[in-house]
Amino acid sequence: MSEQRNISPAEAISSPDRGVSSAEIAPSKEVASDTVRGYKLLANKIEKSDTDDRSYRMIQLDNGLQAMLIHDPETDHGSAALDVHVGHLSDPENLQGLAHFCEHLLFMGTKKYPVENDYNQYLSEHGGDSNAFTSLDNTNYFFEVRHEHLEGALDRFAQFFISPLFSPSCTEREIKAVDSENKKNLQSDNWRIFQLEKSLSSPQHPYCHFGTGNLQTLWDGPIEQGLDVRDELLKFHDRYYSSNIMKLVVLGRESLDKLTDWVVTKFSPIENKNIEAPVFPGNPLTPRELQKQVKIRPVKDLRTLELAFPFPDQYPLYKVQPGRYLSHLIGHEGTGSILSLLKKKGWANYLSAGASHGGIGFEFFKISVDLTEEGLNHTDEIVRIIFQYIEMMKRVGVQEWIFREIQGENPPSSYTSRVATLMQRPYPPEWVLSGPQLQVTSLPKPAEPTLRALTPSPLIRTFLISQSFDPKGMEVEKWYGTNYQDLRKLTLNAELKFPKPNPFIPTNFDTNKVPTKEPIKRPALICNNGISRVWHKKDDTFWTRMFTELLRDSLTEYSYDAEVAGINYSLENETEGISLEIDGYNDKIGILLDTIVQRMKAFEVKPERFEIVREEVRRGFKNFQLEAPHQHSMYYLSYVIQDRLWTHDEKLA
Repeated sequence: MSEQRNISPAEAISSPDRGVSSAEIAPSKEVASDTVRGYKLLANKIEKSDTDDRSYRMIQLDNGLQAMLIHDPETDHGSAALDVHVGHLSDPENLQGLAHFCEHLLFMGTKKYPVENDYNQYLSEHGGDSNAFTSLDNTNYFFEVRHEHLEGALDRFAQFFISPLFSPSCTEREIKAVDSENKKNLQSDNWRIFQLEKSLSSPQHPYCHFGTGNLQTLWDGPIEQGLDVRDELLKFHDRYYSSNIMKLVVLGRESLDKLTDWVVTKFSPIENKNIEAPVFPGNPLTPRELQKQVKIRPVKDLRTLELAFPFPDQYPLYKVQPGRYLSHLIGHEGTGSILSLLKKKGWANYLSAGASHGGIGFEFFKISVDLTEEGLNHTDEIVRIIFQYIEMMKRVGVQEWIFREIQGENPPSSYTSRVATLMQRPYPPEWVLSGPQLQVTSLPKPAEPTLRALTPSPLIRTFLISQSFDPKGMEVEKWYGTNYQDLRKLTLNAELKFPKPNPFIPTNFDTNKVPTKEPIKRPALICNNGISRVWHKKDDTFWTRMFTELLRDSLTEYSYDAEVAGINYSLENETEGISLEIDGYNDKIGILLDTIVQRMKAFEVKPERFEIVREEVRRGFKNFQLEAPHQHSMYYLSYVIQDRLWTHDEKLA
């Protein structure tokens, strides 16, 4: 599959006939000119999905803070999010985790609302909640609350960025909270491998640091160095928390004028220090880090091959999105694709590819292959096949028709946290909503340099992940204790082909939207005639799981084009039977439905795929034992209250 970047993939805009419309700014006396009391209007039109009934306005306060106001007359909850363009890449080397710690301590009272839990108590009393996250180059704070209490929550929220107390009495306790959060992640393979990837990057680049932080980096170590952690936190906050690198989104039932008034009044006091957002030139993967194959022993029973390339930063290239073009082709699952050939050989189950955002100024391109047991013995051949496909891409050249096919994927969510993050990207104001999904141009020339970035060894780093590796003699990663071994190492294939033009690309984008006074609460019988009848038999064994897994596996090559075109299907085994759901553009949805139904009627199981899929299902059951406790409690609650449910151990017996 083509894999998109952390928060958004493709950038840019398209014409309204591709499901995008221009939302006119609602007229008001207050926005008669571009410059108004305390703010200026940034865009007269906001590109949005033609099914989006919300109204939008984007403004910039006099202190440089940019805000998106969203009027939604139907929402039950108001919401706001503020994104600061600084993350843990900006941590001091001797205080790793400081940006994350700042995120925790910021909510511990303000001068206007000094009671420590006033904000959380207000939200909980009014049907709301809040959260925050710290990433590589941004920190995002957000909340929601019942719509009639939005103003009170917004006033409390704004004060965290105007006059936080950073109370000394909270310092040690919140450091312990950060440490507890880190301990929770210690047995997570995702966190372990992510940190190992960072720890093995260039020691001259801040990407190699430990961003979460723990008791050692935020308390014991600094005390030994004679540092006052709270004083260092105040310096960090004073340096980076500036209104001109903040983006705010507020969503509520109130009019755009009322939301504008609230934002101008409540957020204008945030200090503008006129700083530049931190940038991190150079890639953390230098030739020294790239000439490696790393064997990793995971906690769960995983088998993965991952290739990583240093890659040009894709954010400035939002008009063309060349990384999206490469991920579409390398991650393709249809006939002639890398995955199709690997599955034919019995070496792989899944493949994903895509650009992965690092920080401002650098990026990676990653190709990840989920291996079968047999595939683990053929990793060199798999790498060779991948580069044979890339070589074919270079010889064929960049194709404009493929750019046109991948333009119109589903638009992103308009939720406040995500929109605030999108506002940190280099899109023009009117393209903040549409930019991540639509392309301005499909000219192939700008994609050629990014294609050249995907070169064979030694300019790659390979991660090989499996429990079969003997931990003896392996090194241990400092922060998560991951076992790894660092090894210095490092014609075309006729079975690999470019995909054919996608038959699922819709030409009719009408949504046939019908307003209803009251939502339908239960299904209605719409067809019962001689053409179609549906039978249901309650399954007394476990075969529905295998049937759905095998059917999905057999449909991969065919359904991938539909997925690219925005038509998705879900085939799931449930307590009462098998559920098939299809959603997407009306124009071509029937083609996919007909094919799936015909495949179900005349389904033939290939013995070799049966064994591979069965082993994958068994591995999933075993890996469940290593999930977090709350996952087990939810699972066993279902087991207790349902008549027909078996534990994973019973299924494995």
